[in-house]
Amino acid sequence: MRILGIDFGDRHIGLAVSDGLRLTAQPVGTYRIKAREEDNKRYFLDLVEKYEVGEIVLGYPLRMDGSAGTRAQKTQEFADWLKSVVGRPIILWDERLTTREAKNILQSQKIKRKNQKDLEDQVSAAIILSSYLEQKNYNSHGPAGH
Repeated sequence: MRILGIDFGDRHIGLAVSDGLRLTAQPVGTYRIKAREEDNKRYFLDLVEKYEVGEIVLGYPLRMDGSAGTRAQKTQEFADWLKSVVGRPIILWDERLTTREAKNILQSQKIKRKNQKDLEDQVSAAIILSSYLEQKNYNSHGPAGH
């Protein structure tokens, strides 16, 4: 089973999935939230089935001091909704500074500014998922060479 990484926003949701071994994360697109809830449900059910998703890592936007604000509350509500729809475990993962990191990556790749926004959410989702995978693999195998 793969892991789905999500960067949740008010209108757009960045998406990334792990490989089958759960070692790497690849961006797979951006979803634009629809007005009809049924459309959103169908999309996420199809996505989970298509990629054989076993769990979901959702970027959790904490403030720099570690506290949760209104953005974190909206993310928690989305997590509850998503879990009720797809029936998979949802892991909330600290996403502080991932958007800045995504912007830096895209700028370093010399991607045109107008195209960067389209990719930013996907790259953020991949960064969130990658950091989760690294921590999970580190904890299960210990530091390299040990």
